Amino acid sequence: MTEVSSLTGRLLVATPALADPNFDRAVVLLLDHDEKGSLGVVLNRPTPVDVGDILEGWGELAGEPGVVFQGGPVSLDSALGVAVIPGEEGPLGWRRVHGAIGLVDLEAPPELLAAALGSLRIFAGYAGWGPGQLRGELSEGAWYVVESEPGDVSATHPEGLWRAVLRRQRGKLAMVATYPDDPSLN
Repeated sequence: MTEVSSLTGRLLVATPALADPNFDRAVVLLLDHDEKGSLGVVLNRPTPVDVGDILEGWGELAGEPGVVFQGGPVSLDSALGVAVIPGEEGPLGWRRVHGAIGLVDLEAPPELLAAALGSLRIFAGYAGWGPGQLRGELSEGAWYVVESEPGDVSATHPEGLWRAVLRRQRGKLAMVATYPDDPSLN
């Protein structure tokens, strides 16, 4: 892997060797990556909790499935909104992270953003790494780093995202998508 100055906007896809149960077959969208550390959300961990049950007014704007996702093991009592907004300019209450993907200010009135939202996901918690920590995990082979696509944020079948993201890669990495859930059963 070549060194990249910032991985913001890219996906971390857990390798089969990653032993941490918080990240088993996880697909993490990096929202921030610099010398101070990294922050992202796990895109494929839906919970049974409806967005409307915890954030009044946002439930109608959340994409299918309209549930809260577990964004990671850090600060599970906080919420992050990630939305895809096409075009050059986003509305007040939205901050571009990468391409059409950005963060939503969940304190803003939902109707302020409603007309502009292409898709919205709400995450409880996030994944975080201190300075150099992610670099260490990458050198240990815990993650594949791949380009994100706006549709990754709004996948209607998030449980299949790990395989789908790997399948669209070129070469040997696409083969990893066929890795069995439990290799000992082979």
